[in-house]
Amino acid sequence: MNTKSGMSGIIAVIGLLVATAGATAAGAVPAAAAASCAGASTDFNGDGLVDNVVTDPQATVDGVPQAGLVRVLYGGDKGVSEISQATPGMGVSPERGDQFGSAVAWTDFNGDGCSDLVIGTPYEDTGGSGADVKDTGCLHIVYGSPTGIGVGSTIEGYTQSTFTPGANNEEGDRFGYALQAGTADTGQPYLVVGVPGEGVVVNGVNQVDAGVIVYQQGAKRTTVTQDSPGVPGVVEAGDQFGAALTGTNRYFAVGVPGETIGADAVAAGAVAVFNHTLTDGVPTAIAGMDQAGEGEALTGIAEAGDRFGAALSMTGYRPANQTYNSDALLAIGTPGEGIGNVPDAGGVAVVRIEPSGRVTEIKAFDAGTANVEGDPGAGDFFGQRVAITNTDTGVVTGTSTVRLAVGIPGRDVGGVKDAGVIQVFKPLDSDIGAADRIIERGSPVLPGKPNARDFTGISLRSGAVTLYVGIPYSKDPATSKGVLHTMPWSDIDGTTTGGTKTFQPGSGGLSDIGTSFAAVG
Repeated sequence: MNTKSGMSGIIAVIGLLVATAGATAAGAVPAAAAASCAGASTDFNGDGLVDNVVTDPQATVDGVPQAGLVRVLYGGDKGVSEISQATPGMGVSPERGDQFGSAVAWTDFNGDGCSDLVIGTPYEDTGGSGADVKDTGCLHIVYGSPTGIGVGSTIEGYTQSTFTPGANNEEGDRFGYALQAGTADTGQPYLVVGVPGEGVVVNGVNQVDAGVIVYQQGAKRTTVTQDSPGVPGVVEAGDQFGAALTGTNRYFAVGVPGETIGADAVAAGAVAVFNHTLTDGVPTAIAGMDQAGEGEALTGIAEAGDRFGAALSMTGYRPANQTYNSDALLAIGTPGEGIGNVPDAGGVAVVRIEPSGRVTEIKAFDAGTANVEGDPGAGDFFGQRVAITNTDTGVVTGTSTVRLAVGIPGRDVGGVKDAGVIQVFKPLDSDIGAADRIIERGSPVLPGKPNARDFTGISLRSGAVTLYVGIPYSKDPATSKGVLHTMPWSDIDGTTTGGTKTFQPGSGGLSDIGTSFAAVG
């Protein structure tokens, strides 16, 4: 899939979903590393404040359209760093359609206490024999420091072949299309890289777009396919294994939205779950699930085009008999799900993952579920994005702590086509619709007004305190380059007011550069 042209990229996202190495390997902790920073999980300058990463993969950089730009907004209003392929040390140059920043992740790779930023450029063309090979992809790791991140940072750039020796850079691989990073329960940093366009050879036949992931823990790296030991599913053309990723310190999940179930359900979708325990250098697969019973069967029927697993989000879960978050909650979006005779209305499932690999369905629901506000609409794509969070991991997990935001970017609002909304749920409630809330532009917590093809809900990310809502394709003239709103969960719950903050190009110290500001993050 090539989404290099502006609006075609939006349509593809909604309808279908869908360098040289540095001296120190990412994740290898130098023996003399000093704790020069001591900040939060997204603290790139070590001042103890949470920083915000905002991407604009279609931004024009140095006159090059759709080259891509990433901004780091420092906590405490301490300024902004802009990072692009024009940043010194990148080892590459901005090119049309690269879409630098299509995926981002962060963790502390080198053990200095400062967060380090991983940036995916899945549409990067890399050098081959003769002409460049299109859309092979690359990633960059930009290291944080007490002086910030960006210009002057240590930067490592990788293609698939330099990140995983023995791999090849092939057309359409899209290395870096999805990213997940963090610190495993071993204390080691980890990184998962999705390569959904990778072809996998099985019995001499290349299964095009079967997809792989590359997993790193500490300094160890390995490539995982659906043909790897214990991994659920079968390698097939078009599976797109690795198109979506999420994780916690104990588990990570891989979306396989193109998975064919049975003989006819092409792109019905599936999800594989792993823990971080390495066996022969490979993470351990503990569960697989779909809507047909070929893994852990969930509510629903596997149908062509459902794309179960196109969106994923995971958070920690502490059961009553434990003193820590031994389990996880996983939210799974199925944006192509038909509800009755309504095509592409969409649906969501929330499951609990236990250390044994046991999967328990908490809820499976859609806009047609009893008491859920709203009705299924054709092309709503309910679940195109999901963001689940545990707002207090220090207590036993319950209804009071877990929140789920569901993006519905194709929902019409008051007759306004594809304005989009976000719907918030307490997924542990016995009645999923008991306390749900629809948030649209112009509501008390989300500024602006609905416009046709805003696609509100296409960009979501959740933290323990804040829900991040990007509207990168805003049609409001005041925010036509895209806008990010950060909303406290307490405001969404109605216990506080006035906490929403707005960020956009050309204001608040941000440069005026922007095309799809807040497309990711």
